[in-house]
Amino acid sequence: MGSGFQYLDIVVLAIFAGVILYRLSAVLGRRTGQERERYNPYAGGKPEGRENVVTLPKSAPLQKRTSDEAAASALKASPFSRSLTEIQIADRGFELEPFLAGARIAYEMIVTAFAKGDRRALKPLLSDDVYRGFDDAITAREARGETIESHFVGIKSAELADAALKGREAELTLRFVCELISFTKNSDGAVIEGDPTTVQELRDQWTFGRDTRSGDPNWKLIAANPA
Repeated sequence: MGSGFQYLDIVVLAIFAGVILYRLSAVLGRRTGQERERYNPYAGGKPEGRENVVTLPKSAPLQKRTSDEAAASALKASPFSRSLTEIQIADRGFELEPFLAGARIAYEMIVTAFAKGDRRALKPLLSDDVYRGFDDAITAREARGETIESHFVGIKSAELADAALKGREAELTLRFVCELISFTKNSDGAVIEGDPTTVQELRDQWTFGRDTRSGDPNWKLIAANPA
């Protein structure tokens, strides 16, 4: 009889242990191979079901920091560093490297638009005085029945030649060297100037200006001369 009670005790303990395991399984869950990954707060992005989580800002890429440092070093080494610093103080948004990149684009756009006689493209890129000069040249060309065909090859160099802050007006002068194929035809279609098969080298010295207190961030061509 004692052995019977002992057997009954073992059965009761087994049932009790099974109940405990079942409760633990219900609370902790079991791995099925389809579990959602734990959210890693350093991996970026937002976890599912936690749209209000704010991702911590990441540090600037090393390449960007290196580029900024190189630009700052170039600025200090420039013979126009004092004038450039004055422009930066007057216009907190000014950075030399982006300006040089934008000036190269503007140069190609202006040269191409002038050749086509595209006044609409020229107007926002030029000061009023320079626009009048370009417009007069285009008008005279049209009166003679001449057309210019120009194929821009590329800019070989664009170097800073001068920098100044005159009152509130910032002025930066660049010396451009570019290559293009350009020739002029008369009203009969005959080539009267230039060569359709020869790449020419064009050298210009252009000055761009901007009112540092203006809400318009764009620079305009305020003087154009051959280099």
